[in-house]
Amino acid sequence: MAVSMHKGGGLLSRLQKKRLQVKTKKRGAHKGTRQSSGFGSSLEFSDFRLYQPGDDVRQIDWNVFGRTQKHYIKRFLDEQEISAAVYLDTSSSMQSIDQKWKLAKELAASLCYIALSGGDRLYFASLPSGSKASLRRKGANYSKQVYAEILQLEGAGINEGYSDHLSRALQKNQQLSILITDTMEPLSVLESAMKRIGAMKQDFWLLQILAKEEAEPNYSGDIRLIDSECSTSVNVSMNPVIVDGYKKRLEEHGRQLEAACRKYGGQFVPITADTDIQTILLRILPGKGMLN
Repeated sequence: MAVSMHKGGGLLSRLQKKRLQVKTKKRGAHKGTRQSSGFGSSLEFSDFRLYQPGDDVRQIDWNVFGRTQKHYIKRFLDEQEISAAVYLDTSSSMQSIDQKWKLAKELAASLCYIALSGGDRLYFASLPSGSKASLRRKGANYSKQVYAEILQLEGAGINEGYSDHLSRALQKNQQLSILITDTMEPLSVLESAMKRIGAMKQDFWLLQILAKEEAEPNYSGDIRLIDSECSTSVNVSMNPVIVDGYKKRLEEHGRQLEAACRKYGGQFVPITADTDIQTILLRILPGKGMLN
């Protein structure tokens, strides 16, 4: 695992400066490192926290440094946390293609890292539940540990859908729920979960991860397609008409997901698994106002 952490070190240093962005005005009662929109208390001192790269060096308290030989910065009452939940799809369809599974874990790990580095309260769950089903953490001290744990995550090997488990796992009192899944389920099941999140007055992101061969199938001739979750199979004679019909249905599924997200207050982001993780975290999500 040390090798993976070393390779991701440059990315992590950039992610420390990122913050999850939410539209809801509901905030946590505890302090974090994001600036609230409230006015009038921004000059009221609260406490100290360890300096992190990207912090304003002018806020370092040198008197505290003289006593502890550590760099602490001052925190003020307008620095408030949010509570964020990340729900990672670990179903068989997510793990059936290595590139898709790897990117999904990298994305989940990175978003958890951003939340913890920003002082936010984090809940993480892998669904369907595996041996490391869920965790709760708060504080930058846990950021690298949680990042590494998620990258090492193995699927549960359970041939069940994501959304049914999601509906049961949803946490109340969250400002943001992040869903990372291939959305390879009926729209009605996915929309039911979105409706529940909307009823909880939470922001949510639906991050759809598809392998390139799922988005752009390049098969021809007689092949057998196997459903990785229910183990059923079907023989298909692939030709341009069949492929075109599949693409149209997939596009329509995406449009319906996006419409459902808008209806219940969420954002939909389709991502193919050949997209570089840095492009997602430093360009795509910030471009949509989801990261600062």
